[in-house]
Amino acid sequence: MNITITLTQSLKTVDAVSWDRCAIGTPDEKGEDDNPFLRHAFLSALEDSGSAIAETGWGGAHLLMHDDKDELIGAVPAYLKSHSRGEYVFDHSWADAYRRVGGHYYPKLQIAVPFTPVTGPRLLVAPSPQQDELRDQLALALKNVAAKTNASSVHATFITEADLKSFSAANYLERYDQQFHWVNDHYSSFDDFLASLSSRKRKSIKRERRDALSAGITMEWVTGSDIKEHHWDAFFDFYMDTGSRKWGSPYLTREFFSLIGERMASKILLVMAKRAGRYVAGAINFIGSRTLYGRNWGAIEQHPFLHFETCYYQAMDFAITHRLTSVEAGAQGEHKLARGYRPVMTRSAHFLRDPGLHQAVANYLEEERAYVERLGGVLAEHLPFRKANPLDGDTANTLGDDEDDL
Repeated sequence: MNITITLTQSLKTVDAVSWDRCAIGTPDEKGEDDNPFLRHAFLSALEDSGSAIAETGWGGAHLLMHDDKDELIGAVPAYLKSHSRGEYVFDHSWADAYRRVGGHYYPKLQIAVPFTPVTGPRLLVAPSPQQDELRDQLALALKNVAAKTNASSVHATFITEADLKSFSAANYLERYDQQFHWVNDHYSSFDDFLASLSSRKRKSIKRERRDALSAGITMEWVTGSDIKEHHWDAFFDFYMDTGSRKWGSPYLTREFFSLIGERMASKILLVMAKRAGRYVAGAINFIGSRTLYGRNWGAIEQHPFLHFETCYYQAMDFAITHRLTSVEAGAQGEHKLARGYRPVMTRSAHFLRDPGLHQAVANYLEEERAYVERLGGVLAEHLPFRKANPLDGDTANTLGDDEDDL
């Protein structure tokens, strides 16, 4: 089969059905076969809203692989970046190292969903017996793109195991980190989940849920065609409040939310908290075939434990009700452990065109991986579930329970 690989700066040039044929339909290691962030609707909304464009440091450089019938059989969401913000895999020290030796780290080629620390395929290939070979070719092609665009390096973040295999075969460096995911162990209700916890943690979560609503707050799930512009208006106020405090300048524009509402409302769950007739907090989640993905949250009123109720407990309730197998609640947050979220390893792959710096980073990543693996073991010991051995008693170790942002 003869194939051609080209670049496009804009997803406007790509047929949405053809892109989605590559992006969805192939299960990852968790069985997820419809990651909403890889859909053309989501990625094009980032571009069309002005959230991820060259002017914001995310210049489109998407790879397109066509067969000899000119059918799209592979694609890669790729960006030429002029900074390292909005990635959640931190490489600022690598940029400093380039600068110290007189080099330029930017532009770099970033293989990612902008502003979205969610594992999913990055080497997108249409269903076929040659999927592994096509992924291998895409991983190699990215090196050529970096050379042609004068990018210092290639970085593929939050990748699947299948992607990692192809990147490793092309001599990319492997990098690992931790996130916290909740697993729905066939629970019939939230109370069924609580029954799996130690007595102390069970009581703590019940108290948090009660206190979160004690000021007369009610919770709403809004999805699909029920999402209206007034919901987006309220949620954007929440998002701007959190974004201004965390980043100084939020990444997503108001138009972005309207666009995803138009293009993929069935994949969106808004959890909205209402008090005295107005919305005071909310979280946006995206619905996959097996996973609920929590992304952004914010509030214009501060209430104890409302963050946990809106972002974590309501998401778990929704997953149980709709028989989803897991909830991913974004990056960071050891406080999630005490609420039943388990440590999970995330992966990325990196290639630096400068051989000396590539080797220096390889040495660093070897030490970092050992630390991440040790940390994962330590964190797993602090899960709140009941001990399997009754001699251990109905207790669990804990980390801090302080409220924090996603």
